[in-house]
Amino acid sequence: MRAVLQRVSRAAVSVEGRIVGEIGAGFCVLTGFTHGDTAGVVEWMAEKITGLRVFGDAEGKMNLALAEVGGAVLVVSQFTLYGDAAKGRRPSFIEAARPEVAIPLYQRFCDELRARGLTVATGEFGAMMQVELVNDGPVTLLLERSA
Repeated sequence: MRAVLQRVSRAAVSVEGRIVGEIGAGFCVLTGFTHGDTAGVVEWMAEKITGLRVFGDAEGKMNLALAEVGGAVLVVSQFTLYGDAAKGRRPSFIEAARPEVAIPLYQRFCDELRARGLTVATGEFGAMMQVELVNDGPVTLLLERSA
């Protein structure tokens, strides 16, 4: 599982001109799944994201977690995180999990975040989406976990 996490002051995702998910301050998480990803990997990622201390405290130091600042999460599925562009000009996506595997993992990931008390908005799996965000900091992290 791969996740590109961006600390945002706001973020929204639209499909065909309508907003399907929107948050204020928090994280925009672009997430992709590969073969062999498991519920355990998803749980680890949810716990990692929940506990990351990348929000400013009273002194401005990155010392607070998402829940401590009342933040939310916008989760957007992105199979292209498993694109391999090492050869040629057209990326290969064979490392990306097929929808029948990725959709349940994506839903589980969102559920795991909610179970940790976070407000979660989502895009639409498999749809052509437009993501708008204001990266705060900027703070961007690449997280990865394998089974």
